Amino acid sequence: MSSLLIRGSQVVFPDGVRTCNVLVRDGRIADTDASPDAAADEVVDAKGLHLMPGVVDDQVHFRDPGLTHKEDLATASRACAAGGVTTFLEMPNTVPPAVTCDGIRAKEALAAEKSLVNYGFYIGATPDNVDELKAASDANFPGIKIFIGSSTGNLLVDQQEALERIFAETDLPICAHCEDESTVNANRAKYADTTDVRDHSRIRDESAALIATRRSIDLSVRHQHRFHVLHVSTAAEVPLIRGQQPWITAEVCPHHLFFNVDDYQRLGTRIQMNPSIKTAADNDGLWKALLDGDVQVIATDHAPHTLDEKSVAYPKSPSGLPAVENSLALMLNQVSQDRCRLTDVASWMCDAPARVWGITGKGRIENGYDADLVLVDMALSQTILDQHQHTKSRWSPWHGVTTTGWPIATFVAGHRVWSRRDGFDVKHRGQKPLFDHARGGFWATTDGIGPR
Repeated sequence: MSSLLIRGSQVVFPDGVRTCNVLVRDGRIADTDASPDAAADEVVDAKGLHLMPGVVDDQVHFRDPGLTHKEDLATASRACAAGGVTTFLEMPNTVPPAVTCDGIRAKEALAAEKSLVNYGFYIGATPDNVDELKAASDANFPGIKIFIGSSTGNLLVDQQEALERIFAETDLPICAHCEDESTVNANRAKYADTTDVRDHSRIRDESAALIATRRSIDLSVRHQHRFHVLHVSTAAEVPLIRGQQPWITAEVCPHHLFFNVDDYQRLGTRIQMNPSIKTAADNDGLWKALLDGDVQVIATDHAPHTLDEKSVAYPKSPSGLPAVENSLALMLNQVSQDRCRLTDVASWMCDAPARVWGITGKGRIENGYDADLVLVDMALSQTILDQHQHTKSRWSPWHGVTTTGWPIATFVAGHRVWSRRDGFDVKHRGQKPLFDHARGGFWATTDGIGPR
C-alpha cells in the first residue's frame, strides 16, 4: 500500500477548521498534524483548498440489477466520486427486490465488480420475511428498509401486525419511507382525472407523511428499536421526531430543502418525488430542524429515471430525481451564502450518517479513520448542466443553477478515484465497510463512530 501527504489544506474537523498536513498510510489516516516534509509516495499541494471527510449518502437507488437503463453501479459510483461521495447505502427496490440475505450478497458482488466507492445495501422488509430479516443481523448489513407506502408488490408493508413483528423480532436498525398508503389512495381518488403534476403534492400531502411518521415512531419507541426517518418532507413532522433519543434519528434531502410547490410551474415532473415537494414554509422549517439538531442527516434519495420517462404526462410520469453528484456542491453553496458552516455540512453529510448506521472508520478526519477524503475549492463557481452529469440519466433538476464551492478531488482509502483535472480512475474498486451496530448508533457515539 502507498502513502499520501495532503499538504497545507484547511482541514474540516468536527470542532472547527485548521490548516494541517494530513498523512495517509495503508488507506488510513496516520497523522492529522504531520510535518510538511513527511515522507510519502504521493504529495498533494492543497494550499488554498479545504479537506473534508468523504460524504456518506445513506439513501440512494442505483437501479442495479434490473433497471440499468436508468443507472447502474458503475455510472452511479462515478457520479458519487465526482460529487465527493465516498460511501453509499442503496435501497432494496431493484429487480428482483433485495429481500433475502442471498439477494443482498448478489448486489454486493455486483458492487465489488463495478463500484469506484464504498457500498452497503439494505435488506428490504416484506409482510412475511421476518426470518430473513432476523438472519440479516449476522451478515454485516447496514439495516432494514420498510416501505410504509409508496411501493408495490411485496415491498409494501402497511399492515400493523407485520410491522409489529418486524420491530419486535429483528435486531438491525430500521429505516422507512413514511407515507400512509390509505391516505394517499383516498387523495388519489379525489384527483383521479388530474393531469396536473401540482396535484402530486395534494395527493401525497402533509397528513400522509404525518400519519406514517407518527406510526413508525410509536413502533420504535414501544419496541425500543433504533429507527431512522427517511426524507422528512414537512415541518410538521419535526415535533414528532424531536427529543426521541436514543431511538429516533432523521434525515432531509436537498430537493425538500431547495424546491417547493411553487417550482412545479418551472420544473414540472423533474421535481416529482415521493414524498412530494411541499411548501416554502416547509423548506424553512426543515432548515431550522437541521440547524437546531432535530434532523441529523442530509441524504439524496438519488432515484434517476430517463428524461423520456420523466417527460411523460402526469400521473404516468415516475417519481424520482438524480442528486448524488450535486448534493455536496449545493450544500457548500449554502456555506458560501453564510446559511451554515463547513462543520455543519461535514456533520450532516459525513459524520452523522456514519454514526447512525455504525459505519466504522468513516465520517471524520481523525487518526485511525479510513482515508475517505474530499478536496474542496470553496472559491470555485460552476453551473450545473444536464450534459455534464455523470449519472446515466444525464440530467439534473438543478440544471442552470450556479453554485460556489465544489469538490475537485475525491479519495477512497487514500486512493484518488476522481479529480477535476484527471477524471476517474476506473480501475479502482471500493469496499464494503464494517457496520458495527453494537456501538449504539448516533446518540451513543457523540465522539464519532471510531475506527475499525
